Amino acid sequence: MKKLILSAVIVLGTLFMNAEAAIIKKSVWNLVYFQDDYKEIKVDALPAEVKATLEKSFPEAKLVKAFVNGKKQYKLELNSGEASPKHYVFTDAKGVIAEKH
Repeated sequence: MKKLILSAVIVLGTLFMNAEAAIIKKSVWNLVYFQDDYKEIKVDALPAEVKATLEKSFPEAKLVKAFVNGKKQYKLELNSGEASPKHYVFTDAKGVIAEKH
């Protein structure tokens, strides 16, 4: 009789183990779109002060692209070599480099 009760407890226990609720995970993507008001200009259209600042501050870097916004602030894309990625420098019309942008 003890074996019969023990067998019934084991069978009922295994039935309840399979009755767990399924956990559904939803993947959530947070997308951030960065939009600035800079428009691309030709490198030749840069003011002389900005070009002089670049030559003095970044002598090894090559100017790839130049951008300007409505406040006459310049965003300059520089490449300092094949192994290093591109980076950006922000200046004003007088060639003063912004500390943080």
